[in-house]
Amino acid sequence: MRIAKGSDLTLLDIPAMPASLVQLSRLLQDHDVNLKALAALVESDMALASAVMKAVSSAATGMRGRINHVQQALSFLGIKEVAAITYEVSMRAAFPPIMELELLWTRGARRARLMKHLGHEMGLEPYAAHAAGLFEECGKAVLFRHAPEHYRAMMRAAPEDLDLVVLERAGFGMGHDELGARLCEAWMLAPEAASSVRHHLEVRRSGLLPETPSPCGVCAVSAIVWTMMEQPEHLAAMVDRLAPQIDRDPTSVLRAAHAVLERADTTPTGTGAGPGVDTA
Repeated sequence: MRIAKGSDLTLLDIPAMPASLVQLSRLLQDHDVNLKALAALVESDMALASAVMKAVSSAATGMRGRINHVQQALSFLGIKEVAAITYEVSMRAAFPPIMELELLWTRGARRARLMKHLGHEMGLEPYAAHAAGLFEECGKAVLFRHAPEHYRAMMRAAPEDLDLVVLERAGFGMGHDELGARLCEAWMLAPEAASSVRHHLEVRRSGLLPETPSPCGVCAVSAIVWTMMEQPEHLAAMVDRLAPQIDRDPTSVLRAAHAVLERADTTPTGTGAGPGVDTA
């Protein structure tokens, strides 16, 4: 998908939805998902199969018995967890393997795990929250792929996202927030995930959730998790501002945020997968 924007940098090319995700979406449309077909899809992609087995290894630590096959892994992790892993692997594969993007993917994976678990604690759809966290900065990858040297200089000039998006809009005609949301829509992510990506900077700046047709809960989770990661001294203030806007008790949300962060700090590196959240 090409978007005509900017001055001399006129074509912003959003990667098409990868074939593996197209096939995954078709499989997930069936009420009774064919695990054998899903296992075959995972096994056909070496990077995806490796990521799935790594997730099992992390989640199954201390479990009796071993999981040696992809189909066993799918049953253990759950369909939604495997879908989340597929999106992460596909997103990495769609962009060049450069250092700046590796840092972005690492940060995004941690944010996605925190958002998934906090979303679950707050009674929201955890995998919509996970997708929003994973894709929150993907618009930066689109701009890196489009004009790497120009965008690298732009990032050096504005290390803070709220300043960076001003330069992006001036230089490209669109910020990474809107670009990321459009990629989410092109890749058929949940509407609340795309909405969170589109509005995350404004929510972070203002502390106000957008008035949108899609639910705002994931937007609140995004801003709370960003504060957990970047400005933990302001966490209570951010929760006090956002929780009432989605009819949640600030004290309960703050307690959940601290618990999620404490668990994350003691969880081995991996996908943060576990058999307890995904009930699909």
